[in-house]
Amino acid sequence: MREGEHVHDAEKWLLTRRERDNPATGLDRGDMAWSRGNLVRPLIDGVEYFHRLREVLAGLGPGDEIYFAAWTGTPDETFGASGTSIAGMFARALLAGVRVHGLFWCPYLDVRKDFVPENRDFAALLRSLGASAVLDQRVRAAGSHHQKFLVVRRPGRPQDDVAFVGGIDPCPSRYDDQDHDGDPQVQQSIARVYGERPAWHDVHLEMRGPAVAEVEHGFRERWNDSASLRRIPFRLPRRGRTASSTAELPAQQPAPPRCGSHSVQLLRTYPNKMPSYPFAPRGERSVAHGYLKALRKARHFIYVEDQFLWSPMVAEAFAAALRSEPRLRLIAVLASRPDKEGKVQVAASDVARGKAVDLLRAAGGDRVDLYELEHPAGVPIYVHSKVCVVDDVWATVGSANLNRRSWTYDSELNAAVVSEPGHSFAADLRRRLWLEHLGRDDDGTDLADPGQGIETLRYCAADLERWHDEGRRGVRPQGRLRRHTRPETSALTRAWGSPVGRAIIDPDGRPAAR
Repeated sequence: MREGEHVHDAEKWLLTRRERDNPATGLDRGDMAWSRGNLVRPLIDGVEYFHRLREVLAGLGPGDEIYFAAWTGTPDETFGASGTSIAGMFARALLAGVRVHGLFWCPYLDVRKDFVPENRDFAALLRSLGASAVLDQRVRAAGSHHQKFLVVRRPGRPQDDVAFVGGIDPCPSRYDDQDHDGDPQVQQSIARVYGERPAWHDVHLEMRGPAVAEVEHGFRERWNDSASLRRIPFRLPRRGRTASSTAELPAQQPAPPRCGSHSVQLLRTYPNKMPSYPFAPRGERSVAHGYLKALRKARHFIYVEDQFLWSPMVAEAFAAALRSEPRLRLIAVLASRPDKEGKVQVAASDVARGKAVDLLRAAGGDRVDLYELEHPAGVPIYVHSKVCVVDDVWATVGSANLNRRSWTYDSELNAAVVSEPGHSFAADLRRRLWLEHLGRDDDGTDLADPGQGIETLRYCAADLERWHDEGRRGVRPQGRLRRHTRPETSALTRAWGSPVGRAIIDPDGRPAAR
């Protein structure tokens, strides 16, 4: 496909009427609203995000407000040579008179020793400085609040309001840049295959305009849920004080003024649970709805970055798009291996990944290109980003992975972005990501044509693969792309891996069929 070959009709992507989803997924129907007049900027990798966050927080003063939600947070995670920590950022804001409100996930079972104490300590530190911060256990058993966002509101200066939404948590391993030499502060639980200082690829968004108020509204819905924060009190970490309920929030300010050409649609997942969410009595699956609508409209290419495109249910949605459009191409950049080393989790993940790869290959054949990333030092780069670009028109970035858990079971938040003609956010995002994966620092003019860019990716991946096959003699070819191979599993592993994966690793949070 050449640049401009498709008709950039933004209106066809901004539908709000009810549409029935792909019956193969068993997902429900739903309405999704779009917010127009926004300005969205992609922040590629943690260094770019955290530097931008530090700039925004440093400019806040009395009466300003911060609302943020984290899956995991480490208060002493520092950003760069300045030694600035995330806790230091919030402390400075609080001392300047900023009102801070935070939601941290807390699981039912304290089995994740690496981050449960960190979340508790982060929340306790913020409370000691005058913030309102709670551990939020209002999820299904074995589920999580996986959303990662932060909102800044400035009463009297709404043009400076901003929201950050994406896949990056304020914790170790995330502070990495496009060179991918890793974060000096390492997350200890990541699989050893990623090395002593794991390289970490991720994406976040900076949004300004009316959509900021919608992100804040989502925070308020979670915050004001009347269900008890402690679902199983005796299982909560006992050391230190924990808040048992949420404080009253300040009145919400009017939405910021329009400031750009981007339309934004917030996509969320909430499970069906008891007691139910007041704002989603049977759960919400607009992440799934948004993907399915975009896949049905895809005509030329789908570009994906995701750590968990291993769910057969989700893979079938992509396979259906490939079957329905014979010209459609799928390009996916995936994590090479799971980030955990437990034998059960790895085996069940490999079984699901094998099924997903088989579905995609059967549907698209040589129109499907699956890659992983490798650092020039020879270790894999962990792909944690959750990105999808369709036909250089529609793009989404957020916390939701491409698996059933993220589409139905955990709480998630994505932002889908569509631009007016001449302002293609999706194309610019794709080009920036491809330049990084190709190891280039030019403007990527040759990548503006997606078809030519796809062939460039193929050539570079094949060149690197050939270098490996020939014993890595001579200079290593430029770029980080390698072919992603299907994992092989035994018949016995497949027999038990599928049910274990469906029940524990990739569970279903939808209501029972009526």
